[in-house]
Amino acid sequence: MGCSDQKCGCENSNELVSLQLKVPANDCGCQTTSDGPVPTSKRYIIGSIQTKASEIPQISTRLDWKDYLGAFKVRWGIRRDYYRVDPGLYAIGIPNERSDVFVTANYKFTFDLVRKNLFGMNAWLLVLNTKGVNVWCAAGKGTFGTKELVRRIQLTSLDKIVIHRQVILPQLGATGVAAHLVKEASGFTVIYGPVRATDIPAFVQANYKASKEMRRVKFDWYDRLKLVPNDIIYNMRYLLAMLIVISVLSGINTNGYSIQQALRNIIPIAKIVAAGYIAGIVLTPLLLPYIPTRNFSFKGLIIGIIVSMLLFLNHSLDGSLIVNLAEIFFISSFSSFLAMNFTGASTYTSLAGVKKEMKIAVPVQVIFTALAVILLVLEIAI
Repeated sequence: MGCSDQKCGCENSNELVSLQLKVPANDCGCQTTSDGPVPTSKRYIIGSIQTKASEIPQISTRLDWKDYLGAFKVRWGIRRDYYRVDPGLYAIGIPNERSDVFVTANYKFTFDLVRKNLFGMNAWLLVLNTKGVNVWCAAGKGTFGTKELVRRIQLTSLDKIVIHRQVILPQLGATGVAAHLVKEASGFTVIYGPVRATDIPAFVQANYKASKEMRRVKFDWYDRLKLVPNDIIYNMRYLLAMLIVISVLSGINTNGYSIQQALRNIIPIAKIVAAGYIAGIVLTPLLLPYIPTRNFSFKGLIIGIIVSMLLFLNHSLDGSLIVNLAEIFFISSFSSFLAMNFTGASTYTSLAGVKKEMKIAVPVQVIFTALAVILLVLEIAI
């Protein structure tokens, strides 16, 4: 039901939508494939449940090795945009007209997490079309929203399947859903469940009341660590771009340009670029709460300076003092830029805050990079 499983740039969209929906019933009364192809196999479907409205697919709450392999792959950004399931209504166990209706996104990683934690229950799982994006991010983007929830309730004829009129949504979807508008348009009351899917059984046993701990959004070192692999792959283009550009420029000398010189510099340059990359992509997220300042870019700058100074003191930086200073400026700037990108995966930031931060951070990053270039030009001139 929750998020914190991918990079998203979650921002809340407050656009009001018309809920006077006239949704035609689809052929099967449950699933709709009009939202595009879903390449993920449907091994999770183990049967079906016949209802007054239609035949509903019954899904397993046990994950197999392919599910875990798929989760591992999307952690590393492999075919992330295709990891989705059909939106619609699914049956867990043998639900009846009085069974709970849980709502989630059609990002398969989230879908698997929810069905796994519904083990032993008889319930309905209403899956919204979030374009394969998790709940938290989809709520910010508007796809896990009021209009889609009402639309999916109508498409599945949920009012004919259950006699109660309530749906249980993940708390992280609250920013995208206006509960009173859902009530007006569909007759269903929205109940917000816990942040984490693992708390669903305890939430139900507590008569649908969430404790403070269930409402609390955690973003501890393990949560941040899980985002690192995807960030490593996602930002690889910056790593390669920096490596290529700096390697090419390193061939410049007082006699013109030397390809041999550029080739000799590839390994030393790769070491410097990698240092900035690791500082911004790995160390800054893991040490996030312990680094002074609130701005991610300046957290990355601080870690970049520390890493580069440690390399300098360890005599791991190559060249003269001027070149070493240039390398320190570059590592710090690169680390700052990469750390700033982590705002899209954090629970701490907002769109307004990021824009405000960038007005200060980007000029600082440009200045540090410019100083690195100036020092290298000075070294060539000398």
